[in-house]
Amino acid sequence: MGRIVSSSFQAAWWLPGSHLQTVWPSLFRRRPRLRLHRRRVELADGDFIDLSVGPEKGPRVVVIHGLEGNLKSHYAGTLLEALSLAGYTPVFMHLRGCSGEPNRLTRSYHSGASEDLHEVLSFLARDPQGAAMAAVGFSLGANMLLKYLGERGDRPPSDPEAPRLNAAVAVSVPFVLRDAMLRLNMGLSRGYRSYLLGRLKRSYFGKYAGTNGPLAVDVGSIGDFNRFDDQVTAPLCGFRGAYDYYSRASCRGYLPQIAVRTLILHAEDDPFLFTESVPFEHELGPGIVLELSRRGGHVGFVSGGLPWKPSYWLEERILAFLRS
Repeated sequence: MGRIVSSSFQAAWWLPGSHLQTVWPSLFRRRPRLRLHRRRVELADGDFIDLSVGPEKGPRVVVIHGLEGNLKSHYAGTLLEALSLAGYTPVFMHLRGCSGEPNRLTRSYHSGASEDLHEVLSFLARDPQGAAMAAVGFSLGANMLLKYLGERGDRPPSDPEAPRLNAAVAVSVPFVLRDAMLRLNMGLSRGYRSYLLGRLKRSYFGKYAGTNGPLAVDVGSIGDFNRFDDQVTAPLCGFRGAYDYYSRASCRGYLPQIAVRTLILHAEDDPFLFTESVPFEHELGPGIVLELSRRGGHVGFVSGGLPWKPSYWLEERILAFLRS
């Protein structure tokens, strides 16, 4: 059985509340200039996933972004820079259609697409530069990573179809996707819902610009994730509906099988999820440490004594875990 521990994170006094913790880094954090080269992974179903790879310095660490994320996401480039400076080789995994070029198939990425992560890790395992040592997932990418680890938890190390990670970090996990959908319908969290749905709609319309698209649905009129996932995500990605998608893609049921050394970082005030959605200790597999903080928001975790000298705790904690 895994463990639940209290986090050492101390939220900045000048960012009270979960929403300021969540929004501040998106608005004010610098985006570093990175030296990355692009690699393309051809998938078995005829689609592709692009990787952005940093200078080859040491063990490879795969970074998986969240919903509609990319290299401009506040947590992405900064973590890649921190990994590179610490002697690792960062590998940023653009989910299907998120690398600036629409993917080939009508299906899109989704929270439970662990088969895509499997193909990426298998690709890296065959690469002369070496397999990935660890992976770090944020939000949707964290759910995907934990689901993958749970699915592969019972594979023997000698299984060639199961490239094995030595360590994993999952940040701000939507453990139960239906709960996340419901939470985003409440209070100020509806602002995140509107923003993310707007991004998803723009991606859909951009992909099918000049055509009617594959769905007989007025995508533009959809106002919540329940309808979007039922009428768009589910039919495009092979689910029977939103409930089937949420049930099969949520990572919480896969946690007991995780044996890989895994750190989950989560804030109790995450505005994307209910506190009650966080798993109990007996649900955690033997490799998991769930580190809970009282504050931190969603992929926020901003500390520091002065607004003009913020400290972004996530990179520090992730690097400390990988070094250990």
